[in-house]
Amino acid sequence: MTAAANQSGRRPTTSRRLERAGIRDVAAAAGVSITTVSDALNGKGRLPDETRSRVREVAERLGYRPSAAARTLRTGRSGLIGLTVTTYGEEPFTFTEFAYFAEMARAATSAALGRGYALVVLPASSRHDVWSNVALDGTVVIDPADQDPLVSELYRSGVPVVSDGKPGNCQVTAWVDNDHEAAVLDILDHLSAAGARRIGLLTGTSTDTYTRLSTEAYLGWCARVGQEPVYEAYPAHDPAAGAVAADRLLARPDRPDAVYGLFDPNGTDLLAAARRYGLRVPDDLLLVCCSESDVYAGTEPPITTLSLKPRRIGTTVVNLLIDAIEGVDSGTGVALDTPVTGPRLFPPRYRTAGTGPPPGTLMPTELIVRASSQRRSPRTTVSAPRTPGEV
Repeated sequence: MTAAANQSGRRPTTSRRLERAGIRDVAAAAGVSITTVSDALNGKGRLPDETRSRVREVAERLGYRPSAAARTLRTGRSGLIGLTVTTYGEEPFTFTEFAYFAEMARAATSAALGRGYALVVLPASSRHDVWSNVALDGTVVIDPADQDPLVSELYRSGVPVVSDGKPGNCQVTAWVDNDHEAAVLDILDHLSAAGARRIGLLTGTSTDTYTRLSTEAYLGWCARVGQEPVYEAYPAHDPAAGAVAADRLLARPDRPDAVYGLFDPNGTDLLAAARRYGLRVPDDLLLVCCSESDVYAGTEPPITTLSLKPRRIGTTVVNLLIDAIEGVDSGTGVALDTPVTGPRLFPPRYRTAGTGPPPGTLMPTELIVRASSQRRSPRTTVSAPRTPGEV
């Protein structure tokens, strides 16, 4: 600010807010009617290609963007898609504190913006009726529980739902998940090959398919190899409960010599519990946990982790959802009951083609092997070199 401006008391005017161009501005600059502008930008009407191109060029030059309210009236869509975690029901749960959910949400947000939609993160439950206050074109639900009431209500209301996780008994438009059974069996075989003879599990008490299928795979493996199951379950939304369960597992009289933890904090919980009991990792206890956190590369020792590739899943679920909203054939078998032919107050009802289960996509996992799940080689004593003539 200059001295003159200070003395006069006037505010500087070097940065003025530019007014946003409207549809009337585009029509005037292109020398056409407002209806022609609308038809040209929306691909409607019988317009010469030259007129359509000129209108679009003028709109781009002026920086014109249709308002969200106008788009909603024209197409019946709000441009908003929801994202929620329903696994823990009424329990308080901040899912961004967990690396998997945070990575998945970031990728989902980027994918939505790339296709012209905004992502709205909503709670599974609230004392405020936030769901009825937000006009959603569709919703992504992470790890729905069996017979999930929210998923059922959304689907009955005609809102397309794509789930991150097999939907159990719920009806959804499509789903994306990992092959959790195969991933758990690979981990158990990996620990067994490293010398483990009694492998334990830290699992959860929720009914989502990730927890259920992973636990069932562990129990099935135990039955196959003839090992008595050694596991502890706790409410995974409560980080403090995880530390208690880890301590409880290592305090058992049939203490395991290897443990797989299903949830993000389990690695550090088990490492801390092992130290309290004087157990060396990996000499006395082998450890693996499912996590996307980089923290485990720097622990002592570094902990082997299973990655579920949440960024790939986040991108996939959003694209499947938007394809369903827009009636695009994405190879998932999703079809429209009713095409969008004019303004609608609610999105059209969607169904899955045929009478079978909704279409699903399985994504690969990756086991990142580190020192915590590999036995150290036994130390050997190396004798000093002998001098010539020494016996």
